[in-house]
Amino acid sequence: MKKFYLFVLFTIISFGVLSAPKLGNKYELKTVISVEGRQGIAVDKDFYYVSSSTALYKYDKTGKLLLKNDNPFIGLEKEANHFGDIDVWNGEIYTGIEIFEFGVSKNIQVAVYDAETLTYKYSIPWNADSGQVEVCGLAVDRDKNAVWMADWTKGRYLYRYDLNTKQYDGKIHLRPDPQYTQGIFIIDGKVLISADDGDADFDESDNIYIADISDYKKTATYVTLFREMKDFKRAGEIEGLSIDPVNGDLLVLTNRGTKIDRGMAVGFYDGYSAELHELYVYKKK
Repeated sequence: MKKFYLFVLFTIISFGVLSAPKLGNKYELKTVISVEGRQGIAVDKDFYYVSSSTALYKYDKTGKLLLKNDNPFIGLEKEANHFGDIDVWNGEIYTGIEIFEFGVSKNIQVAVYDAETLTYKYSIPWNADSGQVEVCGLAVDRDKNAVWMADWTKGRYLYRYDLNTKQYDGKIHLRPDPQYTQGIFIIDGKVLISADDGDADFDESDNIYIADISDYKKTATYVTLFREMKDFKRAGEIEGLSIDPVNGDLLVLTNRGTKIDRGMAVGFYDGYSAELHELYVYKKK
């Protein structure tokens, strides 16, 4: 009987039935991994998934590239040229995509890809009546089977779509609204928001904010500072973020070396001839 209980416990741990790690209050840097993508980061039990503007990448957790899809917009009903931040859940990668040029967007949609192969599966259409005009990233609310989208140009709201009906389901007012939202992640009924609100010309740090979105009946929530990202090697452009479901590591993607104008790369800072994309991995203190 004792062996049976040990086997059940091992099975539960192996397949992730035990409760996922809770959000920490403080994190310390564990490692920095160079990656190819510059937009988003997602993580499941075994892999990291990274998005560039026009590609998807799959890494193991040591940073070894395993697979890439550098032609990911084949099959879309509407033309696209830009991924934002991403999420992964139940074997599917959720991406916010659009056509984006110097702060102006069109053809917004949630495009879903197979996490094993990185191939496109289907899309959830955007509802223009929501008021959303851009998608910089998205996150899955695993507890309520919904996906939220964020807007880089107008960060006042987050926009929610029901994954059962594949329909727009409401929005929440962020007070105050973060400047230049880049990525979001949902855990414990709260949303983490990465914001490119530091001016890299003056070496100002970007930041991560937090807000409670557990009650879908509420139309507004208050935003507070979660973490100032002072430990980046150089002030640059913070991007997507995620939490590892296995060990609770905080993952934050950032770029450095490139000058940015209205969300577009327009040259390099002194000492750089290419943009560097780095995944910062933090553990709970």
